[in-house]
Amino acid sequence: SALLIISGVCNLMFKAVSTFNSLHIIFFPPQSHHASRTLLYKKTFVESFEETPLLVAVLTYMGYGILTIFGYLRDFLRDWKLEKCHLAREREEQKDFVPLYQDFENFYTRNLYMRIRDNWNRPIRSVPGAKMDLVERVTPDYNWTFEHTGKVLKDVINMGSYNYLGFAENTGTCADTASECTEKYGVGVCSTRQELGNIDKHEELEKLAARFLGVESSMVFGMGFATNSMNIPALMEKGCLILSDELNHASLVLGARLSGATIRVFKHNNMQSLEKLLRDAMVHGQPRTHRPWKKILILVEGIYSMEGSIVRLPEIIALKKKYKAYLYLDEAHSIGALGPRGRGVVDYFGLDPCDVDIMMGTFTKSFGAAGGYIGGKKELVDYLRLHSHSAVYATSMSPPITQQIITSMKCIMGEDGTTLGQERLCQLSENTTYFRRRLHEMGFIIYGNNDSPVVPLMLYMPAKIGAFGREMLKRNIGTVVVGFPATPIIESRARFCVSAAHTREMLDTVIVTFHLTILNFCAISQLHVIKSELRDINLQLRVIKSI
Repeated sequence: SALLIISGVCNLMFKAVSTFNSLHIIFFPPQSHHASRTLLYKKTFVESFEETPLLVAVLTYMGYGILTIFGYLRDFLRDWKLEKCHLAREREEQKDFVPLYQDFENFYTRNLYMRIRDNWNRPIRSVPGAKMDLVERVTPDYNWTFEHTGKVLKDVINMGSYNYLGFAENTGTCADTASECTEKYGVGVCSTRQELGNIDKHEELEKLAARFLGVESSMVFGMGFATNSMNIPALMEKGCLILSDELNHASLVLGARLSGATIRVFKHNNMQSLEKLLRDAMVHGQPRTHRPWKKILILVEGIYSMEGSIVRLPEIIALKKKYKAYLYLDEAHSIGALGPRGRGVVDYFGLDPCDVDIMMGTFTKSFGAAGGYIGGKKELVDYLRLHSHSAVYATSMSPPITQQIITSMKCIMGEDGTTLGQERLCQLSENTTYFRRRLHEMGFIIYGNNDSPVVPLMLYMPAKIGAFGREMLKRNIGTVVVGFPATPIIESRARFCVSAAHTREMLDTVIVTFHLTILNFCAISQLHVIKSELRDINLQLRVIKSI
């Protein structure tokens, strides 16, 4: 950890020499020297990312350095039994065995994560809608354990759930149909799809999902994470090449590793980096033998949930066609949240779904349910029905969850006889534009695409992570704060998810609360400055008196 901090500081000093100011990077459709690619976009494509200011970055590294030093000091006290450690550690009699726990991960958990653990895993006792009820808890031992007080924090504005279209509700058509389905089918089928776990609701959903996506066929799974991690190994093997975006989700990374294929990573949304890897793969082939790769698969996401960025899909499809590769698109966050018809990033760019070989997505966000899907050509889906571990070994999707997805998807498609789905899509787009615009106007540094409902607001310093989450909750707003290792060490942030269920008044309340919270931070820091100045003045007066 000390080497990490030293290398980071050295890197920052190099940046200070090579750059004069922090950069504000905006991606537009490529201009002049890439004029042919400009034609791929039917609308302006804008994404903003700002380099971490040099002073902030140095102070952030210093903050982590101080925490690390105190962490080693506390570990020293624990070794001498002067301080109690509640975390699992290797027993003395197991010291000659292969360690069960990784030393640095345990160190980070003990000494850094525990300081701000109260910001996560908060229990709720309501649906995760626009507002929610949180169970109050306190900690007697600095976040090692928690005790419930019996009180409930009512009507907390929910800015953390992926409830993009507001279908996470316990009243209305979705709830009614799911309840009826439970009475008819029960809550589970207790078997796999290949045995006794296939019911008519599963087949109805798969046909509906195929129509919704505009593909020949689709298959649904009971778990979104397993949709990636268990299906990629069924499609790729040794002798294949996977080109993965550096910010891909853990489920994609795990699936790629389990496949046994060679994995190469390209820079986030960087088409030059991707094309270089594709060209090298074509020229050099496999290592040592230089035989052609059996298959080349490009792994990308629609919306990246930590950055709020949208994949540059038109350019990726063009590269995929140019180099005869396959494309795997994870639309976990974009399906239902992007596009005039809510059909995801393909709909957003006005592209042909047939240009994406494997369309994957989850039902856990926009549909207010659980599980995932794979869509594509019929031959692909038929192959997965026989070879996917999720189909062979995993329990089938719960019937009431299946019905929830069917009802919400028909609502989005307008097949329920109402305009509710289209109204929610429009409301989400309006809320996203308004929320991002107001934050920009107030001077906050936010990342991502202007049309992305995922809005990361930069905090940078580790001390701000816990303080921001706690201060917002005091003001009845629930937020998600994220830090290292989920983000780069100098890019800690708060992540907000905009929903169609949010009203303009709610968003205004959140924005005003942001402002008050930041002013409160500034007032506290100014107070510390004033106190230090008063101490200096008193010291000078004492010196004068002594003279």
